[in-house]
Amino acid sequence: MSAGMSARSVRQADGLDPVRALQRVLYRSAKQDRTRRFHSLFDKLARSDVMWRAWVDVATNKGAPGVDGVNIADIEAGGIESVRAFLDGLAEQLRTGTYRPKPLRRVHIPKPGNRADPAARYPAIGDRVIMTAAKIVLEPIFEADFHPVSFGFRPKRSAQQALEVVRQTTNGVGVGCSTLISKRASTNRP
Repeated sequence: MSAGMSARSVRQADGLDPVRALQRVLYRSAKQDRTRRFHSLFDKLARSDVMWRAWVDVATNKGAPGVDGVNIADIEAGGIESVRAFLDGLAEQLRTGTYRPKPLRRVHIPKPGNRADPAARYPAIGDRVIMTAAKIVLEPIFEADFHPVSFGFRPKRSAQQALEVVRQTTNGVGVGCSTLISKRASTNRP
């Protein structure tokens, strides 16, 4: 049974949108068999619903244009049809293997003093959509391998939650560790 068919049945049973159902199926597949290799994720990346969700995330985040000078307002200027055509073009490039990311646009940010100017780097809008689509597809697979006590760079996890787990774990073991954690949390020092 393919992940697409499983996602369809999960969506119908749980009342989820198609992208969330796909993520749930990928997560469950990765969790059930830790040695499983996911060989056919490329087709999931180019799905229209995944691309649309990625577009919504990128458009909501706004952001500066990339090296091609195209911004979100330019793509949205033609309405839904224009956005769909843009996403369909990206998906077709992915399917045919002709997609190549554009170089990053570098913008130097002047800083006071004699320090070197750091450069902000902006990917093109199309590249952001594809990176977000890849995140949507890959995140549930890697999420299944994380331990429950892993908090770094994970969705819906924070440093404050990690500190709370440490506080609860060390409660009653010793005052020194809890005091140190409380002091660091209150001063926001690493």
